[in-house]
Amino acid sequence: MAEIAVPTDPQMQARVLAQALPHMQRYDDATVVVKYGGHAMGDEQLAREFARDIVLLEQAGVNPVVVHGGGPQIQSMLTRLGIESKFAAGLRITDAPTVEIVEMVLAGSINKQIVGFINAAGGKAIGLCGKDGNMVTARKVTRTVVDPDSAIEQVVDLGFVGEPERVDTTVLDRIIGTEIIPVLAPVAAAANGGTFNVNADTFAGAVAGALKAKRLLFLTDVPGVLDKSKRLIKELSVADARRLIADGTISGGMIPKVETCIFALEKGVEGVVILDGKAPHAVLMELLTDAGAGTLLHR
Repeated sequence: MAEIAVPTDPQMQARVLAQALPHMQRYDDATVVVKYGGHAMGDEQLAREFARDIVLLEQAGVNPVVVHGGGPQIQSMLTRLGIESKFAAGLRITDAPTVEIVEMVLAGSINKQIVGFINAAGGKAIGLCGKDGNMVTARKVTRTVVDPDSAIEQVVDLGFVGEPERVDTTVLDRIIGTEIIPVLAPVAAAANGGTFNVNADTFAGAVAGALKAKRLLFLTDVPGVLDKSKRLIKELSVADARRLIADGTISGGMIPKVETCIFALEKGVEGVVILDGKAPHAVLMELLTDAGAGTLLHR
């Protein structure tokens, strides 16, 4: 698959943009939510390229909304501070000291770094989290695990881990379409005014659904959904995805990601794409070319 060459010179950027505009007509003034995470976040060069691509989307008339994760960065900070991490049911147990670090890293250092990269690339980004304007209110997550010895289900207290209960798009509605690019950290408000750590994929799906986004892009560490021969599946309907989960083709960590895609589609997102965030200009490849760059899920 050919790469899109994205120069840094403004005149050359405009020329590349003009060539891509025919592909952008379908996204004119459309909202595209991009969940940014994985190893691409830890590579400064890839992060700066991602920022330039997001700016190009905004210049092309698209309304990008960036939602980011930060699991490795959170773990690094917890290790530096000597705070032991515990996990259950695949989720981090977030106690009171941990949630303070989570909020500091997600809504602080990571968020502002991404904002800085986008602004340095010529954009106008603003960093927010789910607590701002009561954008995302969450409820406590409950999970059950089966004790391997007794085979009895046990409820696991994950602490300050939440899942979106309500999304208020008032703040985003005021920003989207004004040349300002919102960058959202997956930290949500509790009904009592507290803080919940929310899985970034789930957060992005809830926000995209509330915005009725035309596209939700999940930048991951894999090319997309693979078949049993490890070949990329270019397109899946919801029915196809459920069948592949049932027969084991979709397995492991890809299951909750695909389930989040299905949730977003049911909430009104037109299409959801899982693609490799490490691939050069993956977002532009998906939106500006006929070939695409990952697996498109649709209703």
